[in-house]
Amino acid sequence: MADLTGALWRKSTRSSSNGGDCVEVADNLRGVVAVRDSKDPSGSTLAFPPAAWVAFVGQVAERS
Repeated sequence: MADLTGALWRKSTRSSSNGGDCVEVADNLRGVVAVRDSKDPSGSTLAFPPAAWVAFVGQVAERS
């Protein structure tokens, strides 16, 4: 499991402010990009290598 100590979480710019489905991303850590549900910040997180995250975001952007 990745060490998320010092993670700076930011909410997706696509998230609504009305309590809807939101994700938060921490991309300030060396060697890992972490993702979590903003409604459950102490719950599970997903951790990705930075290259995998960049590829994912690129694919999402192409479909937007």
